[in-house]
Amino acid sequence: MAEQTIPLMENLVSLCKRRGFIFPSSEIYGGFGGFWDYGPLGVALKRNVENLWWNFMVERRDNVVGLDSSIICHPRVWKASGHVDHFSDLMIDCKGCKRRFRDDQVEAGKCPFCGSLELTEPRQFNLMMQTYIGPVFDEEHRAYLRAETCQPIFVDFDSIRISSRQKLPFGIAQIGKAFRNEINPRNFTFRSREFSQMEMEFFVHPSEDMQWFEYWKSERTRYYRDALKFDMDKLRIHDHGPDELAHYAKCALDFQFEFPFGWQELEGVHHRGDYDLRQHSEYSEKDLVYFDDQTRERFYPVVIETSVGLDRTILALLCAAYDEDEAETKKEDKEVDRRVVMRFPAAVAPIQCGLLPLSKKLEEPAQAALQPLRERFRCDFDVTGSIGKRYRRQDEIGTPFCLTFDFDSLEDHSVTIRHRDTMEQERIPLDQIENELAARLAAF
Repeated sequence: MAEQTIPLMENLVSLCKRRGFIFPSSEIYGGFGGFWDYGPLGVALKRNVENLWWNFMVERRDNVVGLDSSIICHPRVWKASGHVDHFSDLMIDCKGCKRRFRDDQVEAGKCPFCGSLELTEPRQFNLMMQTYIGPVFDEEHRAYLRAETCQPIFVDFDSIRISSRQKLPFGIAQIGKAFRNEINPRNFTFRSREFSQMEMEFFVHPSEDMQWFEYWKSERTRYYRDALKFDMDKLRIHDHGPDELAHYAKCALDFQFEFPFGWQELEGVHHRGDYDLRQHSEYSEKDLVYFDDQTRERFYPVVIETSVGLDRTILALLCAAYDEDEAETKKEDKEVDRRVVMRFPAAVAPIQCGLLPLSKKLEEPAQAALQPLRERFRCDFDVTGSIGKRYRRQDEIGTPFCLTFDFDSLEDHSVTIRHRDTMEQERIPLDQIENELAARLAAF
């Protein structure tokens, strides 16, 4: 396999639009800043990552359960969490180009877009997105789109604990949409106004807090290494210093990924203390204290949180997968023909196997022979264009294997399997292809 290159973002954005991974929302109207739509391949990639994370965090464990909460909560949820009063960024306007920036994007008092020195003083800008419930648009009916998915977990803690019969330590996981009124969305889907989070809040006895913090640090490292198969040179851990910690946090760390635009946060593991349950107990006037029926002890559990952006994970996978290598030279002037290939792990690839009849004349027998594979694998039946162009198309969307049904297949009942990364081809009997493909995908 050729040495992988870091893609230019414009090449990646172009590929995502061309192949139907991701494109601007409402594009025929000029787009809508900070909002993105996932096309046929993008939604498949996204669903696969969701399923992988859910399996790793919930289905393999007896002490983690799930939640799917509403996007709009009671407004006092966000008052208790501190979002209404404190969830804000410093905002600066440029008087020259009329653009708006976060304070940390402006260096040396100069507009990062036009270079003007005519800037406003920084002022607070709340990131919560507001809406109204019912027909009257007044203060009494104001509500908020949730800014994070973890607060409903704390609000539902007692109901989930009782209904699932869980005892400490245990976790509650959720995948869902969140909304933040970002001042200046940027870097493709990295910073958006609508995004998906995958979060898990793990509730523990205060005496076991650091033991579980280290455990989840190790587990999340294992997830990136073994499940997503990231090159660990592209991933690093940043421990929060005292000036970076939230006021309620005992410790925290970020998993950072090396994007083309630099090292950026992918996931946070946070020791949130017992702040959230205490706050919601106070504001709701409901007792969220945990009672241990063995020790007869009453206390607020400590929370260890793992929080990762689904969209950022997708972007990291796209960046890690994108590659170009030198394919066979066919032109007389000896120009190098470059092959674009997305080297997705098989577990998350939108398509696991391309089903390709060599000729349209073979479409019907190829369908009959290969259609049963759809029951077990994510397949794409493609009969349009030359076989070489179809191989390239499958390479560009990250399909690990292609099966070619040719005229010899009618006689020898075999197909040719092609490996995406090596481009090597091998003949496999049809009655062995299902087990052979399963084994190769598992080892991919």
